[in-house]
Amino acid sequence: MSAVAQYLQHLAAERRLSPHTVTAYQRDLANLSKLTAGKPLAELSVTDIRGAIVKLRSQSLAAASVARQLSSWRGFYLFACRRLGYASNPCLGLRPPKAAKALPDILSPDTCTQLLDGRGEGDDALAARDRAMFELFYSSGLRLSELTGLDLDDVNLQSGEAQVTGKGRKTRIVPVGRHALAALAAWLLQRQPLMSRRDGIPGEARDTTAALFISQRGARLTPRSVQLRLNRWALQAGLGQHVHPHMLRHAFATHVLQSSGDLRAVQEMLGHASISTTQVYTHLDWQHLAKVYDQAHPRARKKG
Repeated sequence: MSAVAQYLQHLAAERRLSPHTVTAYQRDLANLSKLTAGKPLAELSVTDIRGAIVKLRSQSLAAASVARQLSSWRGFYLFACRRLGYASNPCLGLRPPKAAKALPDILSPDTCTQLLDGRGEGDDALAARDRAMFELFYSSGLRLSELTGLDLDDVNLQSGEAQVTGKGRKTRIVPVGRHALAALAAWLLQRQPLMSRRDGIPGEARDTTAALFISQRGARLTPRSVQLRLNRWALQAGLGQHVHPHMLRHAFATHVLQSSGDLRAVQEMLGHASISTTQVYTHLDWQHLAKVYDQAHPRARKKG
C-alpha cells in the first residue's frame, strides 16, 4: 500500500474524518505530486514545497486555498515521519499566506422569522418536514450533515434535546427550542403515512427507516435535497436571496451570542473543537454593536 493510501486510511479509520474530507486530502496530495512533476513525496525538500506554493499563487488561488493545501501536505508528512520512516518534514517552517477572515453571511432575526413563518408549497407532509428541518437548523445550530444524519431516537421531544454526530464522529447534546419541537411533533405525525409510500421501491430505502427526515420515497434525505428545499422555501417566503443551510447555523450562533454573550456555551452548542473557530461570531457581534452605537450615540450620529 502506498504512503498516501496508508495516510488516507489513517484519516478515515483512526481520525474518523468524513469521506468528503478524506477526498479533499487525497486531492491536495495528488496536486502536490503534479506541482512537483511527479517527484516521489519521500524525496521532496523544503525548496520543492516552496516552489509548489509559488506555483499555486501564480494560479491566482485565494490565500485560504493555498493555506489549506499546505496544511494537507504538512499533515501527511507528520504522519509519514511518525509511521512510515520518512527522514524529515519538508513543510516545517513554511508559513501559509495570510488570508483575511471572511465573515459569514448572516440572516437577521426578522429575516429568520419571515423564512420560518413561510407556508412552503406542495405536499402537506413535505411542508411539515421542511418546516421541522429549518426550525431545527435555526434552533440548534446544526451542520447540514448533522441534520441529515439524525435518526428518530436522536431527538427527545419530552426533554427538548437532540443528540447529533458531528465532525470526527463526535457526539454532543444540543437543546431544541419550542418552535422546533412543535414543528418536529407535526412532522412525526406526517412521517408515518409518508413511509407507506415505500411499497415497491428498492431495499436501500427500506434500510433507512430510522432516519428522522425522509424523502417521498421513504429514503433518508440527502444533503443536496435539503439545500434545494431550503432555497425554494426562501423564495416562497419572499426573501429575494439565496439561502443555504449554513446561514441558519451562522444565524443561530450570532443571535445567541448577541443575547447571552456566552462564547463558551456557543462553542459547545456548535461543536467547535477550538474556541478560535467560534470567535468569528464575536466580530459579527461587534459589527452589530457598532451599528447600534452609530445610530444611537449623539456624538456618532451624522448630521442630517
